[in-house]
Amino acid sequence: MTIGTKNVTPKKKDYEKYGGSPICICAGIPPRFGIKVTFFEPTRLVDVTRIPYCLVGLGGVSVGSNTVRKHGTVRTKEDTSRGSFYNVHWYIYPLIYWLELLTDFECIEKSRFDVAYMTEFDPTWNDDEWSWIQNPEAGFFAFPAVQLACVADCLASSNNTPINKLFWCAGCQGSLYPFSGFVEHHVGGIQASSLLVTRIIAKFHRLGVAKGYKPDEFCKGHFEPRIMKTLYKTQLVYPVNAPCQPLGTSGALWGAFKSFPYKGEDFCYLVWKKKKCCMGTASIQTDGDF
Repeated sequence: MTIGTKNVTPKKKDYEKYGGSPICICAGIPPRFGIKVTFFEPTRLVDVTRIPYCLVGLGGVSVGSNTVRKHGTVRTKEDTSRGSFYNVHWYIYPLIYWLELLTDFECIEKSRFDVAYMTEFDPTWNDDEWSWIQNPEAGFFAFPAVQLACVADCLASSNNTPINKLFWCAGCQGSLYPFSGFVEHHVGGIQASSLLVTRIIAKFHRLGVAKGYKPDEFCKGHFEPRIMKTLYKTQLVYPVNAPCQPLGTSGALWGAFKSFPYKGEDFCYLVWKKKKCCMGTASIQTDGDF
């Protein structure tokens, strides 16, 4: 096709850049045809709190006794380094479906609200040694030379492109290992809470309850044992609203004045997950994960 004297015929490299053909074919009898669709959907809500059983995302309601052990804390050691411990709560939260913003869009997740996970009931969350049962490779990634690679992930995450191959890094927030609620190097509430949101996502991938997508996969997701950081973005919604951020983005770019004493020391994040759907096959409706 030409317009005037300029050739505007699409080139092969243009198709490759934008994912090739827009048509997808899913296995079945008969095979199902559809259109490739990729988008980010808000599907989960995450509390990061110092107070056990306090559901920050539900207005701070308590569902248990606050006299139990393992209260969250921020501590200062004799060598002036700071550490912290927080509990985390994970909610099933398909926001677009509830608000009926896209009633005819078959690719959004359709599920009910649920408090699906609370770290207060997980003995591996408050004990680094117990957490090694789920991630025995954590000792290897503790070496300074290995952690040095996280500098590259920090720069890439702050440029909206986290590096999936550096799965032991949480960008500028620190190390993903171990999968527990202890943050050894606590810089601030935003840094610590962002790190723990990324850790809990990585933990679910390791447990085999979170799915991912291959580059050419649009019919359904597959269980992925390692976190694919490019599939997620997070948005702080309490105590102060903030823009959506890729995992590992430096808090210096967006976290100023988002944490403050007393009522601003517990956090709630909305998790956006990248969905890949073959629209026309309605496969994603039953392809949800944890």
